[in-house]
Amino acid sequence: MTRQIALATPGEILNEEFLLPMNISQYALAKAVHVPARRINEIIKHGRAITPDTALRLGQYFGMSADFWTSLQSHYDLETRRAQMTDELAAIKQLQAA
Repeated sequence: MTRQIALATPGEILNEEFLLPMNISQYALAKAVHVPARRINEIIKHGRAITPDTALRLGQYFGMSADFWTSLQSHYDLETRRAQMTDELAAIKQLQAA
């Protein structure tokens, strides 16, 4: 039996690894990156996806690549979908070299 570890959402990472340690409120972040506070709240609390637009803004604000944020989102989306498709993927036979 395999145990699955819950995958952290990009919003959880934003909150736990950036906002809380840096003592930045959701509102302050939203204001700094020029987005509605609701967008940041939905990313953190409700799993809203980090779009390329938001990734660029977060990258600029935190002094890092926007690719970090888009990669987090892409990895989360891929692994979430993989978990949902386990049986379907297992039924697909891999192409064998001739």
